[in-house]
Amino acid sequence: MPGSSKGLFSTYLYQGSISASASLNRRLMQDVKSFSAADKMGKDWSRENYRGGYTSYSSLSDMHHRSPAFMDFAAAIEKEAAKFAKDLKWEMRGMELSMTACWFNIMPKNTYHTSHLHPHSVLSGAYYVDTPPGSIALKIEDPRMQSFMHAPMKKSGAEGLYYQVQAKAGSFVLFESWVRHEVPPNTSSKPRISISFNFSLEAPSL
Repeated sequence: MPGSSKGLFSTYLYQGSISASASLNRRLMQDVKSFSAADKMGKDWSRENYRGGYTSYSSLSDMHHRSPAFMDFAAAIEKEAAKFAKDLKWEMRGMELSMTACWFNIMPKNTYHTSHLHPHSVLSGAYYVDTPPGSIALKIEDPRMQSFMHAPMKKSGAEGLYYQVQAKAGSFVLFESWVRHEVPPNTSSKPRISISFNFSLEAPSL
């Protein structure tokens, strides 16, 4: 019997778009502008840790509780997260997914976000609110990277060490929180606006 190859241990992404995203994004942009303008703590943190841009990660990481627009966004994403968990065949055992963090990011030209993962959560993701031409893609890293110590180079067209998720307004991507990812320097002349979020597994509230 001749030999054959088989793929093992796939890494899953879940991608899609939110219906009626244009009207939702207009509302979200209003909140992004007003909250970022008033957030001195976030501006100070971003000045040291998010050079050239602004993120509410350190100051307003509960945006899904702060405005109707973000609440509507969270409700839409929560449905998608539940579908993704089903695709992953998780045994929930009476637990449910809960959005535990939600923040937004403003990335002007040349602003970047280095490679990282999201500890203390099970699912993470990004949603794109405004993506002018030239907005940089999200890079998803092959989780086996540290094991490729002496691996041969692959031919052109073969699957590489990164997968790029194009930033398109109204679209989202979900991934398990242990997946490393990064955003290279933005090449757009206008700011790229996104929302980041985390989910945890929690017991249902009584």
